Amino acid sequence: METNPFPFRSVPRTGVIYVMTEAAAHGYRSDDPRWCNLGQGQPEIGELEGAPPRVASVEVQEGDQEYAPVAGLMELREAIAEHYNQIYRRGMPSQYSAENVAISSGGRAALTRTVAAVGPVNLGHFLPDYTAYEELLGAFHGFSSIPILLDPERAYDFRCDELRREVLGRGLSLLLVSNPCNPTGKVIGGEELHEWVRMGRELDCTLLLDEFYSHYAWLPGVEPPGITAARYVEDVDRDPVVIFNGLTKNWRYPGWRVGWTLGPKQIIEAVSSAGSFLDGGGNRAIQRAAIPMLSEAYTRAEAGAIQRTFGEKRSFLLERLRRMGITIDRAPDGAFYVWGNLSQLPGELSTDMGFFRAALGRQVITVPGVFFDVNPGKRRRGPRSRFRSHMRFSFGPAIGSLERACDRLEEMIADARG
Repeated sequence: METNPFPFRSVPRTGVIYVMTEAAAHGYRSDDPRWCNLGQGQPEIGELEGAPPRVASVEVQEGDQEYAPVAGLMELREAIAEHYNQIYRRGMPSQYSAENVAISSGGRAALTRTVAAVGPVNLGHFLPDYTAYEELLGAFHGFSSIPILLDPERAYDFRCDELRREVLGRGLSLLLVSNPCNPTGKVIGGEELHEWVRMGRELDCTLLLDEFYSHYAWLPGVEPPGITAARYVEDVDRDPVVIFNGLTKNWRYPGWRVGWTLGPKQIIEAVSSAGSFLDGGGNRAIQRAAIPMLSEAYTRAEAGAIQRTFGEKRSFLLERLRRMGITIDRAPDGAFYVWGNLSQLPGELSTDMGFFRAALGRQVITVPGVFFDVNPGKRRRGPRSRFRSHMRFSFGPAIGSLERACDRLEEMIADARG
């Protein structure tokens, strides 16, 4: 058996990186129009009707050659705090300030800083959830991660009274959740989200809320720009609510790598200190260019365009997948993914890896469900993944790519049925 001569462990790729590597081995190139990427975790980045014009250039000033502060430019931190105060907290006595915000180079950096600062406690997370959480929660050993399984037969619902039992019974000090959820599209919003914030306050359980898809929401009564727990925080420095967001999804600038953490000042200080040894901070010029995007008018216009365009793509993809015989446990309330159940498809297409590899043969990329069975450190033993008959389909690409992909998948399934 060949041994590893170097003192490094084998580091697995996250789900999307794995599938893109496999696709590249099959000839995929990002500029090749023959390929349809329903695995992509980014939204289409071009002009949308009703959205502000896209930024095509960024000015670099002389001072931008210097390091930015680890916590981010003060001007951007102030703009983000004001963004939440104006849109979600108007008239509330407790208001966010720049000291409640830390800037990072994207969402993963924000999450990594945060978990690096977590003490020896129990942290709860849900199954299924965002693939990158697995290595994120497994790389740091100061806390214990505890999974909470969501039931597809209940459309992944999880009531607040059940959450209270989990927090009390398992002694959870933190809870990590993507909202809207990647991959299921489940949204915790309105009075339900208010109850979650109230529970965290009453039980001293800090909510770590990944809101990177918060502008992609189709719940009744939700108006642009979207959903956030910041609406329900009573005291910005005492309520145990930490929010992660950024330009990546909600403003459709994934390549800018601008994310932020919003929360009590004490937590932001710890997060920024972790950033000083983990990543050192972000890019000055890009941070300055991001400031105008945080205005209320810009945000509402962009979010409105997103909800119209992606709402149409959502309806299209749901209809086509159902026509193929793919079951939808829950139509997505948010994000830009459909979590499909393959169990009714013929042969190997009823398994996530079988479907994935067959689709690659048709130049269509998808993400197998196994990657969302978050299992930090592979500590949880037992049977094969409970999501081996699920697949995540993205409606992030433009509608033309979605149409071509669905035509090919429909043909692939028809061929398998003979």
